[in-house]
Amino acid sequence: MYMEQLELSPTPVAEDCTQVGTPEAYEFGALECRVFVEQLRRVFGDEPTGSYFKIATNHHEFGTYHEVVIRFDEDNKAASKYAYKIEGKLPQYWDEAAKSELREKNYPIKFKN
Repeated sequence: MYMEQLELSPTPVAEDCTQVGTPEAYEFGALECRVFVEQLRRVFGDEPTGSYFKIATNHHEFGTYHEVVIRFDEDNKAASKYAYKIEGKLPQYWDEAAKSELREKNYPIKFKN
């Protein structure tokens, strides 16, 4: 079984995320990805069999950054449809549940909406 991977985003697309090389990146980079995965599940439902979310850790000359990816079996129609639907309809902003969770953790970035 070959697993395809789509790189999504660390946060909703209109929101700011922690910047590589800043003190906030170390503390909040993975957190914002975990919260975003939960928001994606609230919006699109749980992943069907043959797909799953992953938080990728990437290294850059200025530091490490995180990004949400979805891995899926490209031969599984339900998994493929789910992954491409998410990629094409990523949320623009944090939802209220995500903002609440981020506020509880003293997330330093201002919300856009």
